[in-house]
Amino acid sequence: MSRQRSGGSTHPVTFAHPRRSAGEQLAGGSKTPPQPAEELPPPTGAPPFRLDLATVIGTDKVAAIEKAGTLVFHTVGDTGGVKSPQPQEIVAMWMENDFEGPGIAPSFFYHLGDVVYYDGERNSYYDQFYEPYLGYPAPIFAIPGNHDGDVAIPPANAICPADPSLKGFMVNFCAQEPTVMPDARDVPRPAMTQPNCYWTLIAPLVTIIGLYTNCPGHGIVHQDQADWFTAELAAADPTKALIVALHHPPYSADNHHGASKPMRTLLETAFASSGRKPNLVLSGHVHNYQRFLVPQQGGGQLDYVVAGAGGYPNLHTMAKVDGAWPPINWVDPASGVTLASYNQEHRNGFLRLTVTKTEITGVYTTVPRLHESWTTGPVTAIDNFTIDLA
Repeated sequence: MSRQRSGGSTHPVTFAHPRRSAGEQLAGGSKTPPQPAEELPPPTGAPPFRLDLATVIGTDKVAAIEKAGTLVFHTVGDTGGVKSPQPQEIVAMWMENDFEGPGIAPSFFYHLGDVVYYDGERNSYYDQFYEPYLGYPAPIFAIPGNHDGDVAIPPANAICPADPSLKGFMVNFCAQEPTVMPDARDVPRPAMTQPNCYWTLIAPLVTIIGLYTNCPGHGIVHQDQADWFTAELAAADPTKALIVALHHPPYSADNHHGASKPMRTLLETAFASSGRKPNLVLSGHVHNYQRFLVPQQGGGQLDYVVAGAGGYPNLHTMAKVDGAWPPINWVDPASGVTLASYNQEHRNGFLRLTVTKTEITGVYTTVPRLHESWTTGPVTAIDNFTIDLA
């Protein structure tokens, strides 16, 4: 079907999101979307924007982690429940259950962005952040996602203008003091004291460098942040594991967003310039779970994980390979990248990471759907992986 325009030209009319193969989605998109990048807010701390875990949980707990030689933490993104909070509540409940078992309890939750939908509004932080994690007994760190940085367009008769980009995120995650904000209402969780919207967490056994990839569809990182990222890679303690976190996924074979070429280029350039590669790359944005093994120059491979099914109710399916769902350990013929695991059952879930001096182990767990028993399941560990740090 075509629409006739003046001058005799015709343009196809598109009624739906185009269907692309898994290989096409994994190849990525780079076309600049119509949405502009938003200006970043000023940092609340001093360069190079590092936060020591000991300043948040205390030196005694850090000493206990070091003595045990093991650090455990949760990570997932895209949690905001908007008008359907139940999936987020189910994920939060099962994350809280991790603190009741016989094993080592998580030390924190590292959020991969999109805390509040749709436009990062401060008045939604109670419903989409503070109240769902009322019972979560550990600190919550975060990098922003595109929805956290979006700016709502106020109605023409609005008394007050819209908040600037990332206002809610900065108030609740980048406070200068760990005080309880008005946004939390009756929840006693203090605001986090991250020094910037992009920042580095210094912890026992691991360094986590978190980027802010802004609002456009495939993300954008300006040169000042890219330079900071390269410097942080080079400065990271070589005796610890190194993890990089960013919202837009460098690799994804989902049917909706797909991979981001700009983010892939950003990472590869910084790795080459710094002379340091991480052991693991984490991202969200795509509302499912995927794990890729990416071949590296000189040998070996690097694990890239997408974990963006933390509570947002609309989940994303995978793109197909020859008309069928991708087989596990599907190797993309164009890039040699292996899709080692993904969530085939279209469920919300979360990732638990355990770091020691010799390895990172990951377990991704899916949780019940709304019509199933929230307390008895099914709850399934659909992926277990180990990254050797030697």
